[in-house]
Amino acid sequence: MRLRIFNRAVLASVVGAMSLAGTSGLVRAQDAQNQQDQKKQKQQEQQKQREQQQQEKQQQRQQQQKQQQDKQQAQQQAQQQQRQQQRAQQEQNQAARQQQQAQQAQQRQQQQKQQQDKQQAQQQAQQQQRQQQRTQQEQNQAARQQQAQRAQDQQRAQQTQRTQEQQRAQQQQIQQQQQIQQQQQAQQAQRDQAIQRQNVQRLSEARQQQLIQQQRVRSQRYSDRLAQQERLAEQQAQLYQQQRQMARYRFQQQYYEGLRQQRLNAQNWQSYNYSSDPYFYTAPAYRYTYGGNSYDTSQYGADQLQQGVNSGYEEGYRAGQADRQDGARFDYRNSWAYRDANYGYSGMYVDQSQYNYYFRQGFQRGYEDGYYSRSQYGQNLGGKYQILTTLLSQILNLRSLR
Repeated sequence: MRLRIFNRAVLASVVGAMSLAGTSGLVRAQDAQNQQDQKKQKQQEQQKQREQQQQEKQQQRQQQQKQQQDKQQAQQQAQQQQRQQQRAQQEQNQAARQQQQAQQAQQRQQQQKQQQDKQQAQQQAQQQQRQQQRTQQEQNQAARQQQAQRAQDQQRAQQTQRTQEQQRAQQQQIQQQQQIQQQQQAQQAQRDQAIQRQNVQRLSEARQQQLIQQQRVRSQRYSDRLAQQERLAEQQAQLYQQQRQMARYRFQQQYYEGLRQQRLNAQNWQSYNYSSDPYFYTAPAYRYTYGGNSYDTSQYGADQLQQGVNSGYEEGYRAGQADRQDGARFDYRNSWAYRDANYGYSGMYVDQSQYNYYFRQGFQRGYEDGYYSRSQYGQNLGGKYQILTTLLSQILNLRSLR
């Protein structure tokens, strides 16, 4: 449209020019027209080329757009297919999960049922076991009651027997103590008579008071010592009784009774008439060695040492018998009586340590004879065990001073 309007304008201008310029002008006008036409044709060609280029570009753009659209559509289709596949996969997964959940639920139900069955079985087993335990406990309780009743009956019988044995032991001990006292009194009377007949030399008054003072200190210490040893002896007897070592218990009980009687006798030391006792005014008659030192003593001191050896032998013999009867191993040093070594000691005339030494000399030999049921070191004289006279002389080794 614009081109046509433009051509008309040019044509009008040419016609006007030709009319003005005449023929020459017409020729020039034609030339110009030709040039214009060529120019127009060229412009038209250029315009066509441009239009063609534009069309090609537009076609290219359209093709690119179409390709882009196709590509987008393909992508969209691919994405849609992928989404469909994903949804299908999700649906499959969901179905699989549902199936798995259903299987798990079924398994849980089965497990729960199995667990319940197992618990019920366990409960039943436990209930049966408790019933059995209750039955067993009832049976055990009945058995324990019967056993306790038998034990009580046995303990009462044993207690009755022990009481009787203790009574017999006490009576025997009292009789022995009485016999010992009677023997001591008879020996003392004989010694007093012998001293009076022999007109033995008397000690000075100062020496008498010195011996009396020594004896008072010795008696007080021994009396205090006996109270302590008596308690320990009783505790040892109770221990043997708890351990059911009845032979050792009976021996220890007899030993304890002896210490108790000695303590009662030793309590009279303050009121004892020392001045009338010949030991404190007669001259020494014997000499003996103890601990590397020599000591002088009268007949009363010698008798006390002899009493220590014989008491040790007799108690050792009984201790050895008791250990053998209870199945204890040979060990005289472990005997409580050996460690105490005070049995038969009156607290008079000789020191306690010396009496303990000679008591242990007799105890060791008596224990061996009693444990092995033999008479190598002593003999039984009327139910009383005494060490052999020759062995007694060797142990004491007394040397006469007259």
